[in-house]
Order: sequence, then C-alpha cells, then structure tokens
Amino acid sequence: MRCIGLMSGTSMDAVDVALVDFQSSPPALVHYAQYPITDEIRRDVRVLDQHSPVTEVARLDAVLGGLFGDAVLNLLGETGLQPHDIAAIGSHGQTILHLPDADPPRTLQIGDPNLIARRTGITTVADFRRMDLAAGGQGAPLAPAFHACYFRSPEADRVILNIGGIANITLLPADPSMDVTGFDTGPGNGLLDDWNRQHRGTDMDRDGDWAASGTVADVLLQSLEKDAYFSRKPPKSSGRDYFNLDWLRRHLAGFGTLDPADVQATLLQLTVGSIATAVTGSAPAARELYICGGGVHNPLLVDGLRRSLPGVHSGSTAELGVDPDAVEAVTFAWLAKRRLDGEPGNLPAVTGAQRAVLLGGIYKPWSQATSHK
Repeated sequence: MRCIGLMSGTSMDAVDVALVDFQSSPPALVHYAQYPITDEIRRDVRVLDQHSPVTEVARLDAVLGGLFGDAVLNLLGETGLQPHDIAAIGSHGQTILHLPDADPPRTLQIGDPNLIARRTGITTVADFRRMDLAAGGQGAPLAPAFHACYFRSPEADRVILNIGGIANITLLPADPSMDVTGFDTGPGNGLLDDWNRQHRGTDMDRDGDWAASGTVADVLLQSLEKDAYFSRKPPKSSGRDYFNLDWLRRHLAGFGTLDPADVQATLLQLTVGSIATAVTGSAPAARELYICGGGVHNPLLVDGLRRSLPGVHSGSTAELGVDPDAVEAVTFAWLAKRRLDGEPGNLPAVTGAQRAVLLGGIYKPWSQATSHK
C-alpha cells in the first residue's frame, strides 16, 4: 500500500508532497518533493481570517484544491507511478482559522478534497481536525500520534520538535506504560517571517542573519513571555489567529520606537525560550530532542535551543531516518492509511478529546456504483 501525504504549513513556502510505501517494514519514504506556491496565491490566502467574505474563502478553497491536485500529478510524473498505484492521498489542507477555545470551537482548512480526488483519480482523505474537535479536543496537534509510531524508543525519553509557523512538541517517554503527550508551545517561524516580510519584503530571515544583527530587547521579551498562553497547561494548541502581528503590536505599543532588527532578535529568543521552557517543564528527563519543520534550517534558532537545553542531544529527525522537511507530509500519508484501515488517528492525551476517533472524511474520485469512465 502506497499513500501520498500533502502539507502546506502556515508559512506557505511550498506544497510538501511525500510518497510513503507502507508495504515495507518500517514504512519507507519513497519520494519527497516541494512544489511552489505562487506569490499571488500566498498573498491572497495570508489575508484570510474569520471576517473574510465567504465568496473569497470558497474561491481559494477551489484554487488550493487544484494546486494540491497538480502537486500530486507532478509527483506521479516524477516517479512514473499511475493513480491506481496509490491507495490514498492524505491532505491536511491550508489552515485559515484555528479557534479551538472559542464558543463554539472551530477550525478550518481549505483546499477542496473533491477537486483533488477528481483531478488525480485517487481517493483523498481530508478534514482531519474537526472530528477531534467534535470529540471535545483541540483538533491539534495531530503529528504526535505519528511521532509515537515512528520515533518512540524504549531506551530514552525523547522529544520531537516541529518548528513551523507555530512550534509544537511531542513527548515520547521510554516507559511504554506512560502516555505520549504533546502541545503547541507558541510561535515558531510565523512571527519571525511576518515581521521580516513587513520590514524587508522577503519571505524569511534566511539563516537568522537579520535577527543575528539585532540585540534582544529584554523588557519587550519579558512582556511577550507574560502572555497567558505560555503558562496554560496542556492540552493546548494555537495558530496565527492568536500569535500574529496584531498581537506583537499590542506589546510594542508601550515601548516607543525599537530597531526592527532588535525586535526580530527578540522574537527569535521568544521562540527559543518558549520551546526550551516547555521541554524542561514537561519532559525534564528527556535527553534527546529531534527537530523537524522549516525551523531546522535556521542555525541561529537551532544553536539557541542547544544552548538553552544543556545536556540534551539536539539533532534533526534525519538521525531517525526521516527527512525533517518531510515529516509533516509523511504524517498525513500515515493518517490517510489509518482512516482507510478504520483506525483512530488522534491521541486524547495530546488533544484532550474524550476518546480516540477516526479522523478525516473520505472523498472518492467516482461513485462505487459506477464505472471509472
């Protein structure tokens, strides 16, 4: 059984596509690719929020569905495989809203799975978060279930750290009788990217060079760290609905004019400090930390984590056999297979759901009662 996982994170730097062969043991990442998202689509999606017109949300739902479908077709062309060689596509979709603590709780990912299924001719599983939400959970993070399957070791307590727009950790105890837990720690790359984009007009602060040119503003950092999210106990999850430039501006209001590079340095230290505090507070016995997601490529960020977590080996998930850029896409290939197999995909100890549930709806490219023509 081969499945394809699709992921477009909050940074929207590319569509990540992973082809996973579940017939091998352990399952193998056969092919991984990133396909570009145009500046126009990225710009239009980034401005969506809970106040956006439904017509614009629906338009971009269709646009992204076509984009995701094309990404799968590109991967098939590169590998020489046919649609009938793939059991399913697992598509996370593009998150445009995540308010798990609102009344009522709600989350929304766009990228129409009907279009993906029809364009590719492959059964597509999507809308993974909302069943967990319906079961009383946060709807996120979902990756810890996959991390537990692939990365848990009986020899050492491990932490898997994903640094996307938001950062999240998975705590993998060596003791098999202990629950796997995990939560969103707070900002990852998202605020860094947004502040950089506003002041420099580029999508990212490559290698953390701009942050390195600044000096941490300690008083601002202390203000940011006092935010109630950081002291909340799990389960908890967050997103750009919360940690965004408006949130930052509210904190900046009392500090007069700060050099933008100093703000960037402070935001990087906020990411480092909030992750380190979460790790030491939740997994004090952990001696191994493995990083995945876009943040693994920011040496200033990674070095900061190593300094903040002395005695903890810090590396990337490549050391465990999975490309750190591909982990999230592989996760959704795995979740698609879980759905086809009728197996739960969430961990209640992580999300706070009342029970383990099936995640995702199944979208077939044609009716079972008709021919494939």
